[in-house]
Amino acid sequence: MELFLKITFAILLLMMVWRLWPAAKDQMENGPKGSSADWRGFAIILLAVVLFVALLIAMVRG
Repeated sequence: MELFLKITFAILLLMMVWRLWPAAKDQMENGPKGSSADWRGFAIILLAVVLFVALLIAMVRG
């Protein structure tokens, strides 16, 4: 039964990728481009999340 579920899950993932590929390709070609301010904001948020996780790990360890 476990092998059947793995195969079914793989088939569903492939179907999803096949179905979403045209929309993703269109967005990559015609979608809005990010400015340097957008990327800087993204990097700051990502850094804040990493620091928060590191803080939580340090608190748990002791």
